[in-house]
Amino acid sequence: MNVTGFQAGDLLLPRQVDLTKWSVVACDQYTSQPEYWEAVDQLVGSAPSSLRLILPEALLGSPDGDRRIAAINEAMHRYQEQGIFAPYPHRYLYLERTQRDGAIRRGLMGVVDLEQYDYRPGSRSLVRATEGTVLERIPPRVKVRKDAPLELPHILLLIDDREKTVLEPLAARKGELEAVYDFPLMMDSGHLKGWLVDDEGAASLEAALARLADPAAFDAKYQVQGQGVLLFAVGDGNHSLATAKTCWEELKPSLSLAQRETHPARWALVEVVNLHDPALVFEPIHRVLFQVDPQDLLESLSRVHRVGDGEGPGQRLRWVSAQGEGVLRIEDPDSNLPVGTLQRFLDRYLEEKGGRVDYVHGEDVARRLGSQPHSMAFLLPAMAKEDLFPTVILDGALPRKTFSMGHAWDKRFYLEARAIR
Repeated sequence: MNVTGFQAGDLLLPRQVDLTKWSVVACDQYTSQPEYWEAVDQLVGSAPSSLRLILPEALLGSPDGDRRIAAINEAMHRYQEQGIFAPYPHRYLYLERTQRDGAIRRGLMGVVDLEQYDYRPGSRSLVRATEGTVLERIPPRVKVRKDAPLELPHILLLIDDREKTVLEPLAARKGELEAVYDFPLMMDSGHLKGWLVDDEGAASLEAALARLADPAAFDAKYQVQGQGVLLFAVGDGNHSLATAKTCWEELKPSLSLAQRETHPARWALVEVVNLHDPALVFEPIHRVLFQVDPQDLLESLSRVHRVGDGEGPGQRLRWVSAQGEGVLRIEDPDSNLPVGTLQRFLDRYLEEKGGRVDYVHGEDVARRLGSQPHSMAFLLPAMAKEDLFPTVILDGALPRKTFSMGHAWDKRFYLEARAIR
């Protein structure tokens, strides 16, 4: 029995293509910067690219959405027929991502059992969401996935491996492993290298993950009882993983018990990263409001909460608009985190008054967007990454878009694929 819900996957890696043009950033980045995706499209041109296999969220909900989804499915079939993918059955992949700042983030590709993942509040599953899942965001993604023959992941799962027993031994042995790619990423986004994990490495990492999943060791580590083992916390791509789960649950009733054990749709391709990797930095995700009256928004906030300025107890929120910028202090917060207090207010305000919110990585971009007419940005502090697992274990999922693992250009880039049919 697999006690970790994670195993080697049947990987498909592109071959005989320009990998710099093939590999593009996660679809949920640059959602308010369509010019980024236009530049990527120009760079890729007619070359084979994962850009043709994904739907950037900047285009999600566009009038020609159905045509775009059909084109994605057609491109997946065409690439398969053209032999663009080289198969690597039942393998793990160790990778190193050099970020723009030169830091190297280690990762491990494999597949996670969707039967062990539950994004609902109060979950005690091995794999859990770290933020609230917005259910209305799932159906548009299901439309993209439900008929697709392939999946390309931007899902990052975090492990709380303080002793560095899972990925770091692979890093020490990478000179003994077979390298399968080594190339620069587009748009000044760093570099990516990948190695196939051998039998010795696979046995080592599986044993290390099993130790992290031991219930007695888990309870002692976090000083808890009856909370269930949290082995994997979803760091990025929770809505993509929730989409895979939804598609699996819809398919499952049509399968026999035996088929359910082996069907490829039961699994999702993911990258595992150690929370304690020095290159992994938690960045705040700022809120930018569009089609709003900044003065009215601030006055409404003052009516909902006791708002002060200067020194004193409470949660501080920095804001920027065309009228200037400032800092306000929430004296009666209704969440343990400033982002939670702000998000609850914004949800109510936008429902009542209208407008739109976007979640932006990078203070410079948030400032620029928030300074436009009829816009406003709230600049939020970063969360300490050491607080993530204890908070999720004890309190459940964080407010959505609480943190980001690095800047937009350091997000996961699509490269590997896997057949889900």
